Amino acid sequence: MGRFRSVWVRPWVIGGLAVVAAVGGFGSYWFQPWKLWQEETVNEALPEVVAPPRPSAGGPTGGAPSISAPSGPATLAGGGLISHEHATSGTVKLVRLTDGSHVVRLENLDTSNGPDLHVWLTDAPVKEGTAGWHVFDDGKYVSLGKLKGNKGSQNYRVPGDVDPTRYTSVSIWCDRFDVSFGAAELARA
Repeated sequence: MGRFRSVWVRPWVIGGLAVVAAVGGFGSYWFQPWKLWQEETVNEALPEVVAPPRPSAGGPTGGAPSISAPSGPATLAGGGLISHEHATSGTVKLVRLTDGSHVVRLENLDTSNGPDLHVWLTDAPVKEGTAGWHVFDDGKYVSLGKLKGNKGSQNYRVPGDVDPTRYTSVSIWCDRFDVSFGAAELARA
């Protein structure tokens, strides 16, 4: 019994256990492995913005005819998600709302959950396989915010000072590991 107790009292054993605990704690925080078993489904409707009514030609003001506001949101571009680091499926749409603002809409998204996932609007080409995992931070990109859920249909507002027509793809980007979970090329509608 005395020999067993003396082994545990040695400083190097205590130091080694402290290092193992610190590495385990840091690894858990950094990789967040529990997210592999957590599903988060978010289903949002496409936002509808009601534009103020405009006078029609020959109206009470007698002015020139005005162009009426679009009747609803318009899809400008879209594409299907392909898998990169994790199996990913669904579709992406770039939508102009009736007030002139834009959203990126993910529909029927299905991907893995992970640490620090964001939706990026980028100018990078979408490449299949491992060649496409790391290309999205090489050029211009705009983070539209954290991924709301790894499943479902969600909307991400494009900032008003961003011209979305300058971007050609969308990536589900893991900021922690600088890798794409999945991406879609935006083909103009």
